[in-house]
Amino acid sequence: MSTPLESWVEESARLTKPAKIVWCDGSVAENDRLTDEMLRDGTFIELNQRTYPRCYLHRSNPNDVARTEGLTFICTREKETAGPTNNWMAPSEAKEKIRPLFDGAMKGRTMYVVPYIMGPVNSPYSKIGVEITDSAYVAASMRIMSRMGKAALDRLGGSDDFVPGLHSLGDLNPERRFIMHFPEEKLIWSVGSGYGGNALLGKKCFALRIASWMARDQGWMAEHMLILGLEDPSGKVTYMAAAFPSACGKTNLAMMVSALESQGYRVWTIGDDIAWMHVAEDGTLRAINPEAGFFGVAPGTNAKTNPNVMAALRHDTIFTNVGLTQSGEPWWEGMDPEPPAGLIDWNGRQWSAPNGAAAHPNSRYTVPASHSPSLSSRWEDPAGVPISALIFGGRRARLAPLVYEARDWQHGVFVGATMASETTAAATGAVGVSRRDPMAMLPFCGYNMADYFGHWLAMGPKLKNPPKVFHVNWFRRSADGKFLWPGYGENVRVLKWMLDRIEGRAGANDTPIGCVPTPNSLTLDGLSISRDTLAELLAVNSSDWSEEEQAVGQFFNKFDGRLPAPLRQEHASLGGRLSRSSVATK
Repeated sequence: MSTPLESWVEESARLTKPAKIVWCDGSVAENDRLTDEMLRDGTFIELNQRTYPRCYLHRSNPNDVARTEGLTFICTREKETAGPTNNWMAPSEAKEKIRPLFDGAMKGRTMYVVPYIMGPVNSPYSKIGVEITDSAYVAASMRIMSRMGKAALDRLGGSDDFVPGLHSLGDLNPERRFIMHFPEEKLIWSVGSGYGGNALLGKKCFALRIASWMARDQGWMAEHMLILGLEDPSGKVTYMAAAFPSACGKTNLAMMVSALESQGYRVWTIGDDIAWMHVAEDGTLRAINPEAGFFGVAPGTNAKTNPNVMAALRHDTIFTNVGLTQSGEPWWEGMDPEPPAGLIDWNGRQWSAPNGAAAHPNSRYTVPASHSPSLSSRWEDPAGVPISALIFGGRRARLAPLVYEARDWQHGVFVGATMASETTAAATGAVGVSRRDPMAMLPFCGYNMADYFGHWLAMGPKLKNPPKVFHVNWFRRSADGKFLWPGYGENVRVLKWMLDRIEGRAGANDTPIGCVPTPNSLTLDGLSISRDTLAELLAVNSSDWSEEEQAVGQFFNKFDGRLPAPLRQEHASLGGRLSRSSVATK
């Protein structure tokens, strides 16, 4: 008698009609076979094996280079369940629309059955998924990004407790490209794209969109958060999780080389993108990283911004849509001050400066986490690491101070729910356009975001010692447009202030938005920063924040009466504090 997995694979094969079926075991020998096949058919280009051993370049179709949010749907029976921030389609309509695109989609191709574990192999918090795909690139990438193959099948056994994901490249026509999530069935369908965020179904599709639904139902949290450990001079490590929208330095923070390392402060990496957090028996919030690799944006990554990932990328890495040097090495904008001569661009053409970027702006590296010099010894702790601080952040040129602390859990949820980041000219043609991205989950929450806020609020009382909640802004600018804070490894100074607040050592000034560091509570020795600059970094302008408070109200109105009352209360309280502050300063 067939297991539930075997039955689903058979059903999918009848629909997609592959030439053959390969069950992936995750072995080195299998990966070698996949690599050889992709080198032969041009899916992979071999890089310089002397300087980048077992590293390969993949060039995707030029129309398939990023997540396609407009074609990403949450398919629930009721539209309100998906909420106003998601694209919605009824499950019956979605299947009627998409099933014909899968019909015969794998003719002449190999169907790869990719069983995988999200999370440490032996963790009770880990989950199993199975992706069916006709892309060898996806199979090889999933081997890096998850615990793929035999370990997953062994853990699953004959159970039906897995998240099925059906993926086909189809004809890569954007008109026939859809990424569909059926959270009520814990099912994922993706067709017409080979790009990582659309095709590596264990990543955003399962680990955030489907998992956030599961987490709400089961009483845990699936969050778009890095996890790091800050080691102090005594050797004690304090763990923190942080959520940032894109272009805010999330991976760089997770893998930071500390500017205070000589004083005994070091940062250890648990994960750079996703955190699954549970309430442990002792009432602490514990987090695991469900992923096994890093799928990072290449441009801007260099020896200064992220030396640890640059070291990690030197072997066993898949590069996607980067440039290629004459010596067969990967290259991207920001890697070196000047591009080398004779570059081939991400489309395979000879590159010269007027022809645009050599590497696509969303070009990627896929690398095992185990390669990073900063990887924590506890990154696969089955119980997870105890989280003492939750950090939210965004790119705000003048509004938000360098760091502030929320008053309590409820206020912290308000801070996360209202976080925003400003766009850059490269992305929108206009600088400073503020976009709300609550908890950095706007594209990834698998259900109504108002209910998601309610779930966050409900988690607080379950915690014996809730983590302190902070907000950071590395991107504040002076009147002449220059960054006030140096960022990168210097950000550890802000993490140290958080640690000192957790342990009751650091001073803070109460402001309408929360607790801001006193100037002398930040460790700034060795950093050239003037008293005036520091004051500007920590300033809270009530007039600017009053405008923000009004914008928050407009955002909350999107949820049509479904918003939890405590967030309305926090919003009203902020308005009251700002009014009193404005009167006091007149």
